[in-house]
Amino acid sequence: MKTFISPKRCRSGSFILTASLLVVFVASVAAESLGEWPDWRGPDGTGSIGTGKYPVKWDATSVLWKVALPGKGGSTPIVHRERIYVTGPAEGQDAVMAFDFAGRQAWQTKLGAESKPKHQTLGSSANASPVTDGQGLFVYFRSGIFAALEFDGTVRWKINLVERFGRDQLFWDQGTSPVVTDQHVVMVRMHAGESWLAGFAKATGELRWQQARNYKTAVEGDQGYSTPLVFQHEGKPALLVWGAEHLTAHDAANGQLLWSCAGFNPEATGYWPAIATPVIVGNMAIVPVGRDDRPGQARVHGIKLGGQGDVTATRRAWKREDTGVFVASPAAYKSRVYLLRHRGEVVCLDPDNGQTFWTGAFPEGKSPYYSSPVIANGILYAAREDGVVFAARVETRFELLGENSMGERILASPVPVANRLLIRGDHHLFCIAGE
Repeated sequence: MKTFISPKRCRSGSFILTASLLVVFVASVAAESLGEWPDWRGPDGTGSIGTGKYPVKWDATSVLWKVALPGKGGSTPIVHRERIYVTGPAEGQDAVMAFDFAGRQAWQTKLGAESKPKHQTLGSSANASPVTDGQGLFVYFRSGIFAALEFDGTVRWKINLVERFGRDQLFWDQGTSPVVTDQHVVMVRMHAGESWLAGFAKATGELRWQQARNYKTAVEGDQGYSTPLVFQHEGKPALLVWGAEHLTAHDAANGQLLWSCAGFNPEATGYWPAIATPVIVGNMAIVPVGRDDRPGQARVHGIKLGGQGDVTATRRAWKREDTGVFVASPAAYKSRVYLLRHRGEVVCLDPDNGQTFWTGAFPEGKSPYYSSPVIANGILYAAREDGVVFAARVETRFELLGENSMGERILASPVPVANRLLIRGDHHLFCIAGE
């Protein structure tokens, strides 16, 4: 059966989509020009920027600057107006630190007792990355401390989600980061218990809405570490949430469910938590499923955004069962998607149909990749757990440009901003200068 769409309706829908994409593009370009990296996946949530001149080879002993951090954290730094904000433990407390572009510490604010991670090697008390809306900072810690700070380090408000809702029932340590919309700061909890997403007032921390998100899954499938994405649904802000074997879209104003897509684990395979965050390219969400650290258990799905209700049978554009990722979230750049696999293979995909443009691989090592890749003006940066940071040109093919050992474990994602590359290791924050 053919569906007829009138020219008037088609033109109207195209205008809304074009206008929405234009707003996102202008905001992204403005953020890049100001040297902004407002959350862990960058100005437009794709893990990429299109401008600047960035380093590819350097010596960790002669970087532009490096500063010692008071404790180990897995969170990625963010940047606002040439000031760097990073979370981590300090003298047994959850803390937020600010540095200027010369590496001088501007302030440190302690928020309360840290919660020691379950997994001492990979986990930390500060896995969630900060986020800014340009008016303040929002942070979350394993302890449950959820806070808003002013840019001078003053605490605007502080609450504890663990005290309010109970401890996360997770096999691993909490990793979901907060996100901001025009009205709220949003947190999502996906675990082996009551799961939800909720919007809190940015000015006061007051809970404004809470939306239950509970699904029956295979063992560990209900546990999620991914971060929601903000996108446009029919011209209005919406939230895209991946976890519990469902991709769901919610009205950003009140959390109301707009649509839901299931069918990602038809064989009910166990131990498939949602760790990597999807990436949106145009009108397509690229969703990592399963785990690439086990043979034959990695998947990637392409889901068309839009629709109403259950869209499982109508919005899945494609799926791949021969490739995928585990922890590292995909990046997108110039309408292509880049997967960093667990052992260093890089796969460049067409988001419209899932077909492979090319594959490449970083030199073999004993360590995997837990840090997510970023792309700066056509150069992809990938940090291996053992502290080696690779740079490769990736626009038309894979070309290895540099292999740089930082001398300490790296779990956070690199941050390319204002011709500088920021790298957060277990012990230091490094700044490497570009041209």
